[in-house]
Amino acid sequence: MIRVLLVDDHAVVRTGFRLLLESRADISVVGEADSGEAACQRYLELAPDVVIMDLAMPGMGGLEALRRIRARSPEARLLALSAHDDLMHARRALAEGALGFLSKRSAPEALLEAVTTVAAGRRFLDAALAQKLALAEFEGGAGSPVERLSEREFQVFVRLAAGATVQRIAQELNLSASTVGTHLYNIKQKLDVDTQSELTLIAIRHGLIEA
Repeated sequence: MIRVLLVDDHAVVRTGFRLLLESRADISVVGEADSGEAACQRYLELAPDVVIMDLAMPGMGGLEALRRIRARSPEARLLALSAHDDLMHARRALAEGALGFLSKRSAPEALLEAVTTVAAGRRFLDAALAQKLALAEFEGGAGSPVERLSEREFQVFVRLAAGATVQRIAQELNLSASTVGTHLYNIKQKLDVDTQSELTLIAIRHGLIEA
């Protein structure tokens, strides 16, 4: 039996994943969490075989939760989930110790395959993303300035590039507007840009948002 901890800030999403996972006789969802902070606590309480971790959550966020769980339990088997299917999100998740990465756009069967693969201690990436990742590494694509952004800066950057206001980002990430403003300043410095349109163009080029 593969014991799974589901982490996503949307209850409807968790319910859908639970129903899908428990359609398999060898998978049991033993717990749920709606934030990175709760995920770290629930992991310690439940010691699941696999953690399915959404990356885009308010507060701590999925990447930081991945980092903290791995720091405490290097043997943890973590599957990162994202609404995005770009290389940047995949690279960041794998760098923080995720054993697998899956886009929420993937077919339902892919989630079942990902969970069983990660539970067995093997890395999981869908074929298309794995090919893109291998090609990017071969071409030296890891040198993008976006890679220098911290996790929080990256979260702010993607939202800004998609057109969200500072006030909306502050609300979504449980931050003050002044903190988001500080992140915006640092982002522009690191990416050497001055305008919103330049941020959007960089995000489009990296596949983080659609044109």
